[in-house]
Amino acid sequence: MFAGSLTQRCSTTLRTRNSVSGRRGDNVTLPCILRSKPSHYKVKWTKLEPERVGPENVIMMSNSHASKAYGELGRRAALRKAHAMDASLWLGRLRLDDAGTYRCQLVNGIEDESEVKINSNSPPGVVFPYQSKAGRYKFTFHEAEAACSAQDGTLASYSQLFRGEGLDWCNAGWLLDGTVHYPILQPRPVCGGDLLPGIRSYGPKDKDRDRFDAFCFTSQTSGSVFYVSGAFSLEQAVQACRHRGAELALVGQLYAAWYFQKYDQCDGGWLRDGSVRFPISSPRERCGGIPEAGVRSFGFPDRTQHLYGAYCYR
Repeated sequence: MFAGSLTQRCSTTLRTRNSVSGRRGDNVTLPCILRSKPSHYKVKWTKLEPERVGPENVIMMSNSHASKAYGELGRRAALRKAHAMDASLWLGRLRLDDAGTYRCQLVNGIEDESEVKINSNSPPGVVFPYQSKAGRYKFTFHEAEAACSAQDGTLASYSQLFRGEGLDWCNAGWLLDGTVHYPILQPRPVCGGDLLPGIRSYGPKDKDRDRFDAFCFTSQTSGSVFYVSGAFSLEQAVQACRHRGAELALVGQLYAAWYFQKYDQCDGGWLRDGSVRFPISSPRERCGGIPEAGVRSFGFPDRTQHLYGAYCYR
C-alpha cells in the first residue's frame, strides 16, 4: 500500500488533510483546498525532485478558467474541482516511481504552498537483483534506475533490501540512495570471507562514474503471468504471447508472480529483456537443484536459439 504523509506550510490560504493512501494501479487524490481566492492567481502542482537537473517537474498549471497538464504525470492527472475552492489533484494508475513529494502552490497571489508525500516503501513487495546483458558491473546509478524502471520496478531502498527474504547475492548493486550493497546469507571466501551473514556495504559511490549491478523493487501487479510451452527464438516468443492477447513478461512481473502468487514453473522461458528465467516456489532436484525458492536465470542466450518457451503477461 502507498502511505501518504502530508506537511502543510502557510495555512492562511491553502488547507489540506493529513494523509492519502492507495495501491499500485489505483487512483488517488492529493488534497489541496483554497481558503480564499485572490482576484488573480494560478495553482501549480509539481513533483519535488531535489536531484533533478533542469526545469522542475511541473504536473499541472491552472487558474479559474483553464488548466494545462505537463509530462508523463500530467497525462495521468486532472484537477478534481469538486467545488469552487478545490485545487486537489487526481492522479491515476499509480506507479512505483510515483513515490515522492508533491507540492500544491498558489502563485501570482498570496504566496502559499502545501506538500503531499506519497511513500512507496510501505507496500509489500520483492527485491530482485538485475544485471546488464553486457555483463557484471555495467550500470552507473542513473542507468541502474532506468534498468529497474524498464523491468517494472524501482531501485530498492536499503530497508527494502534489508527486509528481502532469502536474498543471497554476491554481486554489489546500487540502491535508491546512491549507496552500493550486497546481501549474503551463506558467507563464503569469494563473498566477503568469514564475516557474519548480512548486508555488505560499499557505501556511497559516484553516481556518474562508478558501475555496479542494481537491486530493484517491485510490488503486486494488476495482471498475471503465464507460460507458453515451445521451442522459440526470442521473436517467436514475442509472437506467441501476442497471439494470446498478451506480451512478453518483464523481469519484475515474473518476480511479482513468483512472490505473490507462488508461481512455480520448471521450464526456462524468454522474457522481454532477452533473458531466460523460470520461477520455483517448491524447490526440487530436477528444477535447478537449489534448495531455496527463487527465480532462476539462464542469463541472456542467443536470441535466435529455438530452445525456450515464453513467459507472457496480460
